Amino acid sequence: MGEVKLHGTWNSPYSWRVIWALKLKGIPYEYIEEDLSNKSPMLLQHNPVHKKIPVLVHDGKPICESMVILEYIEETWPQNPMLPTDPYEKAVARFWLRFADDKIPMLWRIARTNGEEEKQAIKDASEMLKMIEEHGISEKFFGGQKIGLVDLALGAVAHWFVAIDSKKGLKMLEAHNFPRLHSWTKDFKEDPVIKENLPDLTPLLK
Repeated sequence: MGEVKLHGTWNSPYSWRVIWALKLKGIPYEYIEEDLSNKSPMLLQHNPVHKKIPVLVHDGKPICESMVILEYIEETWPQNPMLPTDPYEKAVARFWLRFADDKIPMLWRIARTNGEEEKQAIKDASEMLKMIEEHGISEKFFGGQKIGLVDLALGAVAHWFVAIDSKKGLKMLEAHNFPRLHSWTKDFKEDPVIKENLPDLTPLLK
């Protein structure tokens, strides 16, 4: 199988996407915590272009960018598949993977802004969440009755955004606003593997 290492940071949802995938696949790995204010020579060597985490190193070969890493994991370790085999369903899943990468960053604006900027950020986030609510979730999880790559890609909504939502007192993800997303969030975080691998975000909310 080859040695597997993961360079990440404890509070990054992008790192946790990869951790969840490795755990769900049952792949042993070594985790290396990075200090992004003082990036290690190894991180800079493995990702000289963007100099970012996460970086998966498999058998000495680095793979960068969380979404690329997820698909690499899926293709390299076929056990417990997390993408559909049907070409159309796989294309739909890849659409939502791209959507997650493009849109999730707008959620962090709510945590960083106030006043009119915050109002606009909340409006934009609400519209994005509505798209997911109405067009993304059709069953218990995005890919059906078990967790798939799209669920991992949107895991930031279930944990990080829920924390921001609570801190700001917005209650955006209450059941009466987004019933499907609300239910998905609970189901996702109650999955045994996910439940055992959720970071404590308390330090970020002070």
